[in-house]
Formats: sequence, C-alpha cells, structure tokens
Amino acid sequence: MRPPGPSLNTMSDPVISAMTALGIDHELVACDPDLADTTEFCATYGFSLEESANAIVVVGKSDPPRHLMGLTLAQYRLDVNRTIRKRLGVRKASFASAQQTIELTGMEIGGVTPFGTTEPLPLWIDARVMEGSRIIIGGGSRDRKFLVDPKSLLALPGAEVVDGLAMAAS
Repeated sequence: MRPPGPSLNTMSDPVISAMTALGIDHELVACDPDLADTTEFCATYGFSLEESANAIVVVGKSDPPRHLMGLTLAQYRLDVNRTIRKRLGVRKASFASAQQTIELTGMEIGGVTPFGTTEPLPLWIDARVMEGSRIIIGGGSRDRKFLVDPKSLLALPGAEVVDGLAMAAS
C-alpha cells in the first residue's frame, strides 16, 4: 500500500523541473522515507529488484577528482574496481561518501536520481537497465521514487549505456 503522495512545488523542485524540461514521462510513487532503501522499498511497495535501479555517485581518485553517476539494477553492483576505474582512466575509484553524494547531487542516499543534480554528472547506465519497459528510480528525496521508461534516461546530457558496468551482487 502506498502512502499519499508528497506535496510538490514543481516550480522550485529541481528534479521535477529537469524531468519536465527534458520531456520525461514519469509516475510519482510516494514512499515512507524510512523505507526508501531499495530492498525495503521493493518489499513494502510491491516492486521487484529487477525493475528497481540505483543511482550511485562514484569518485575517480585523480587531481582533480573525477565524478560520475552509475545506474544499475538493484540486484547488481557497479564494477568500480575494473570497468569504471578503467573507463575513467584513474588508478583508483570508489563509491562517493554520503556527504560527497549530497554535495554533488543535493540528494540523500535512498533518493538519488540522475535528474536535477546540483552538479552535472556523466551518467553511465548498465546495459541491463535498458532491457525493461519501466524502472523505478530515486526521486530526489527519500519520500518518493519515479517510474520511468529506461530509454528516457538517454535524454540526459552525458548519459551513455555501458556493457558490463555492473556485476552480480554477492
């Protein structure tokens, strides 16, 4: 059962503004902020891990540091140590801290989405994300998610589909 939707001031909401500017068709799915983490969200609101995608900020250790957002289905984990590190051309890469994620996106973990980030970030999308007809992604805050067509993600500047971006989670 879904709680009532959050009240949105679409004029001042950077996520909604970005989605509207790009013409992204979406469905807002409200959620309890305490249940925003993927496993709890899917179990509570009836979504499968196969249709849920996580947006994760990655930091390439270089001078200056290089940042990107990776998007993968929930049952996979971004391959930071091989695929991402090599593609970024850095010796080391890691997941951004919660604080770095907030600084770069303006969003808390559990609500991160590629739309409306504070800083523009390249978006690398694991190819498996594109296989479904819809995915549920973060909504910019922990009290909402968005259902979108995965192909709509390609409207974002800097978005590209990457084979082998993620591996099965252990």
